[in-house]
Amino acid sequence: MTDTLQDLIASAAALIVGLAAGWAVHSAFARRKRTREQRFFGLPDGSECVLVTHRDSTSAHWSIPRHDALALLGLASVVENCGAHAEVAPHDTGLQGFGARTEFCVGDPTAHRRLAAHISNLLPGVTVHPGDDSGTDRGMFTIGGTHYRPDPGAIEHVLLARLTVGDDSRPVFLAAGQRPVTHRAAVRHLVRNRARLARKYGAQGSFCLLLKVVNSQAYGPDLVEVVADVTKPATASAGPRATAKTAAKDD
Repeated sequence: MTDTLQDLIASAAALIVGLAAGWAVHSAFARRKRTREQRFFGLPDGSECVLVTHRDSTSAHWSIPRHDALALLGLASVVENCGAHAEVAPHDTGLQGFGARTEFCVGDPTAHRRLAAHISNLLPGVTVHPGDDSGTDRGMFTIGGTHYRPDPGAIEHVLLARLTVGDDSRPVFLAAGQRPVTHRAAVRHLVRNRARLARKYGAQGSFCLLLKVVNSQAYGPDLVEVVADVTKPATASAGPRATAKTAAKDD
């Protein structure tokens, strides 16, 4: 065997070993990443979850608002990547209590019954105003004594939360906004930042973020800012309404 042939065989063997090692490292990294996502979303292989939404009030038939439907599609990709299975359920259908399976609750809390119930029970420090007879201040949030009014098409807010009731319970994720475009923005923020959120709050941690969607009339759900982490005031008991103050700037 010539030296050239030996060199070629050695090079080929080294290449094969390198490729195998690289594939093994990549596979191990992908498995760890998938396992972290499964823990964060509470979606182990073969598990069940439920996506809860409400009907489009402008339609005479059962349909989902466009932005809500797109938000659910984004969540469906997460569920599939985790190897879990999803059920879509209307908000006014009798469902079991939370904790037995992961739940994604998306919608307008002034019209979404289950979402309103979750906010009342799990986020007692948040008040969502139904508005007066003319619709003024409909969907306004009050958190920690500060009002967050919607300015449709310009400034709109949405709550993004991950909540649990015990170490062994599955999480419930809330995307509760002032307009459908904000629900989609919140879900996109959750999906894009899932690794960072998992590192910051832990696999079993609860959080509630107040997000602001800016100029949705021009940019849709793309321009999103984190106003504040409102976990502490949102999960605290609501204070006297008389002490609520209006924000200096209606964010």
